[in-house]
Amino acid sequence: MMSLQTRALLCASLLALLAGCNDGSGDPKAQIGANPVLPDIQQYLLPPMHIARIIGWKKDETPDVAQGLQVKAVATGLQHPRSIYVLPNGDVLVVESKAPKAAAIKRPKEIVMGYIESWATSGGDTGPSNRITLLRDTNGDGVPDTQSVFLDHLNSPFGVALVGNELYVANTDAIVKYPYAEGDTKITAPGTVLAPLPGGPIDHHWTKSLVASPDGSRLYVGVGSNSNITENGMEAEHNRADILEVDRASGRWRIFASGLRNPNGLSFEPQTGALWTVVNERDELGPDLVPDYMTSVKDGAFYGWPYSYYGQHVDPRVKPQRPDLVEKAIVPDYALSSHVAPLGLAFSTGNSLPEAYRGGAFVGEHGSWNRQVLNGYKVVYVPFTDGKPSGPAQDVVTGFLTSDNQARGRPVGVALDKTGALLVADDSGNTVWRVTAAHPQVTQR
Repeated sequence: MMSLQTRALLCASLLALLAGCNDGSGDPKAQIGANPVLPDIQQYLLPPMHIARIIGWKKDETPDVAQGLQVKAVATGLQHPRSIYVLPNGDVLVVESKAPKAAAIKRPKEIVMGYIESWATSGGDTGPSNRITLLRDTNGDGVPDTQSVFLDHLNSPFGVALVGNELYVANTDAIVKYPYAEGDTKITAPGTVLAPLPGGPIDHHWTKSLVASPDGSRLYVGVGSNSNITENGMEAEHNRADILEVDRASGRWRIFASGLRNPNGLSFEPQTGALWTVVNERDELGPDLVPDYMTSVKDGAFYGWPYSYYGQHVDPRVKPQRPDLVEKAIVPDYALSSHVAPLGLAFSTGNSLPEAYRGGAFVGEHGSWNRQVLNGYKVVYVPFTDGKPSGPAQDVVTGFLTSDNQARGRPVGVALDKTGALLVADDSGNTVWRVTAAHPQVTQR
């Protein structure tokens, strides 16, 4: 039963939501690029919240795409498709997962925030999930001929990586290895744990992104923080807010980079071979703090969380302070704007998409819940030159929000299929979308 204090906080927050109060949100475009505008810190008893209710897609509805592109659904009726992995033979693995059951939250503020955030979850949660679904297109027309369960009974999976004949799945609490042969439509063999990962009982950021090094000798896994800003204590953050490097032969691991609040979408940039990630930054400092970002990841580097943000900008909420770490904090390469919640990253290769979408990076932005003017809820493209971002992010897939700010869906993982088309996992619309050139004959060569 809620305490009187909790009820009061809930009522206050609901009234703020219904009133649609102006939280002073600035122009999101001012926070995109290498030098984002960083306003003064604001602190709140309860942060501004604006939840986009999930209404789903009506029959024949699709997202909007940029000029020169077209989009269609290639899988529907899924249960929270979070990430996508394309196998060498062209088969597409869709990771469907639900959040693990977390430890009970006792602080009134977190109870209120959890209740309000629950409005933004999609329906249909009674169906099967925590599995990987296989999509197979046998005639190359871009439409899967079969959709079947490939691997089941997983523990909140997210990342997938194939090395040779071994398939690795990053569950929320471990990397598990399975045998795989090209053309397999189902894995029934029991998995073997390669390396445990920080999981419960709190497991605040539960998604574990995964990528194999180009030579296949190592795996890199993103482990998000167990809080917004250490409110669960530093002990709960042990080996979290890190990217871990795992030796594939032995399972031994080390911290490759730290201070990354919630790193996802791990990918190697094709030209330079550098590891990149997208990061969800901290909340409750205002509608325009802190910008989420994408960055190359340097071995041994520290990126600020929890002590500072965007380099040496100190977060006053963290006690005790660590000026020694703040001094070493690296400025990210590229800001994506505040609270867009990037979860997917894929570098564009091949030439089947128009020229404007070659050589850069697609980013899936799940969308904000804590600023009055909604931000994100789209897939953007960031152009690259010589392995670095070289221009403003461009909207590629939009239309997830209605004119009255309800959500038909929310994009998460992105990937390029064997033909070079863009695949988008929509975890609230329970759909996988495929984006291609509107006039393929013009762009093929």
